[in-house]
Amino acid sequence: MNTRTTLRLCGCFAVTVKGVKKLLPAFAVDLVLVIIFCAIGRRSHEEANALGGLVHTAWPFVAGLIVGWAAVAAATRGAFDGSSLVPVGIAAWAGTLVGGMVLRVISGQGTAVTFIIVAGVVLAIFLIGWRIAATVLARRRAATR
Repeated sequence: MNTRTTLRLCGCFAVTVKGVKKLLPAFAVDLVLVIIFCAIGRRSHEEANALGGLVHTAWPFVAGLIVGWAAVAAATRGAFDGSSLVPVGIAAWAGTLVGGMVLRVISGQGTAVTFIIVAGVVLAIFLIGWRIAATVLARRRAATR
């Protein structure tokens, strides 16, 4: 592999610059949706300190999202489609939810059962839902050609 166009991660797999460019849009969609989820939650509880509060609320979920993506990358040795429902959508959702909740507990933030349920449903709609919609649209486009 060309070392100028290859990024070796954790010594277990390598991602080419072309591969990163292909994965980045899907990761960016996931990241924006996780931040929107956190912003909606803060807004619904009328919490103050907009930017600092959002960062405080979002960091555990963003870290969980990264763990979910990293797990897929490690399991597939970097050969995966970021917009795929399986394994990326499921891993992004599970990593964000479980990782986010674990990190919230460790950092002293709340994890009421109702919050876990609502977070699980909303994050599933966001992180899995956009992938289902993209797949349906791609199939419709392909069928009309």
